[in-house]
Parts: sequence; C-alpha cells; structure tokens
Amino acid sequence: MSVSEPTPGQESAAEPADRPAVTEPNPVAPAQAPADPEQPAEPAEPTGPPAAGRRGLPRAAGVALAVAGLLAVTATSAAVTVAVGKPDPAKRVAAAPAATASASASASASPSPSPTPSSTPSAAPRPSSTLQGSVSGGKHSGDLRYFLLPVPDNADPYGSPDGAMLSTDDLQAQYKDSVDIKEVLDSWGFKDAAGRTYRLRDGKTEVRSELKRFGRADRAQGFADHSGYGDNSFDIDGVSNAKGYIFKPKEQAYTGALIGIGVVGDVVYEITVEVQGDPDKALLFDAMKRERDRLTNG
Repeated sequence: MSVSEPTPGQESAAEPADRPAVTEPNPVAPAQAPADPEQPAEPAEPTGPPAAGRRGLPRAAGVALAVAGLLAVTATSAAVTVAVGKPDPAKRVAAAPAATASASASASASPSPSPTPSSTPSAAPRPSSTLQGSVSGGKHSGDLRYFLLPVPDNADPYGSPDGAMLSTDDLQAQYKDSVDIKEVLDSWGFKDAAGRTYRLRDGKTEVRSELKRFGRADRAQGFADHSGYGDNSFDIDGVSNAKGYIFKPKEQAYTGALIGIGVVGDVVYEITVEVQGDPDKALLFDAMKRERDRLTNG
C-alpha cells in the first residue's frame, strides 16, 4: 500500500499535516498537524485520507472482529494495495493538484479457504431500531449508525443489529503499527465512524458498511479522493462520485472481494462485499446504491 503525504516545501507551520493487495500500509514520516479544518476564511493551508490519513486500508488481519468486512480481503489470494494521503496545503492555497510525494509499503496476506466467519450471525428477529438521524444540505446529524446500509430481510447482522461506533483504536487495528491513522484522520477533520457487517442467509456472501463523518463536506471529499486500493479502480454503475476495486481469488474455494468508496456530503462510505469465488460487480453496485440513498435521504 502506498501512502502520499504533502510535499515538505508546501506546508506552513499552521497547516494540517497531512486505504487492499492485501498488504499493510506503511506510511512515510508524519506531516505537520493540520490547521483548524473548520476555519473557512483564510486557508490555513490544509494538509490532506481514502490520500486521507494513511488510509492504506487493508482491514488487517489484526482486527479481532469477524464483522470487519475488509478482513475478508485477507482471504483472497490476490494482493491488495491501499493508498492514503493527507491534505495537500498547496491545493488549498493555489488550487494546485494533489501532492505527488508518496511512499509505498506492502504486506502479504495468505489465502484462506472458503469464508467461514468465526462467529455466526444471529437469526433472531431484529427489534426496531431507536436510532435517530437526519440529513440536510449534505450535513448528517444524529447517530451515525442510523445511516449504515440497512440489513436486507434475507440477511442477519453480526453483533448488535444497530451496528457499532468505531473508535480510533478500532480503526488503527486495521493498519500496520507504523501507520498513525489517528493523525491522518485528524488532518482531515474527522469526527466519528460506525460500521456493521451482515451475512446473507445463503451463507456465501458477507457485506460490510463503514462510515466516516468529517467536519466539512470538502474534507470528506478530500479523504475519499486520496484513498484507494491500487490503480485498478472502476466506476460504480448508477453511483457517481464513487469508485470500486475487485480482488479475485486464485482458486474458487477461496474468498473474493469487492470494495467501493463513495462520498455523500460530510460522510465517506465504504462497502466491502466478500463472496466465495469470483465476485460479481453487481453485488457491489447494489450495495453502493442503497448506501448512497440512505445517506442522501436518511
């Protein structure tokens, strides 16, 4: 995974310093801390992931949760590379293109047989959720879990039906120890994150939705623009402002994965679909559309 950070000569003292071949990210030295992302007037020259915080997102084999969608990527035999970067001060000051400085790092993940979760979803009837949220002008208010991709009737969630809020420690667990994801996220004005994984009752497909909310819509867009899983991205049919990645297993007995990244207002959403054998892009397209609609309409 490669990580791009702001070009040294382009940052100022008050500026912000500046996501799978299933390889782990290995960022370069951290940049200076970003300026207050909420100050609109005089650009305190942001630093820019997800290029947002080292979003070299191989949801690492380190996450203990069976619900971590990205973890499924580790079950594929294909290598996954994620790129993440911090805000680029020059971009705000002179509307120049994102910084080109980058560092690369990779880690191998060994394939595992078919997707066999360590815990099984609860098939008990799901109680009505009491979570509340609203969206206006692209700004999402209330409990972020409210906006997670709804669990279909033919699927069961892992853990709480409402999903879970994710701490920076939870997010850090997805990265190599050398990656300070908190620093990267802070540079983009990160506020909070939530995630939920569900399994279709066919027993072959798992879908994870993860949301990250930022202080401003432009910061959320910047984080998404600087995030990626290599150079093999493709467009998501029916969903603008989004990109997808596919990871095919070496053998059909292994798990394949699809990952999509999109933005709606101040929230970056990422959908991971894991399925035995070669994954069908249509599965990702459907999930991305449903998540986008949820974030758009509440």
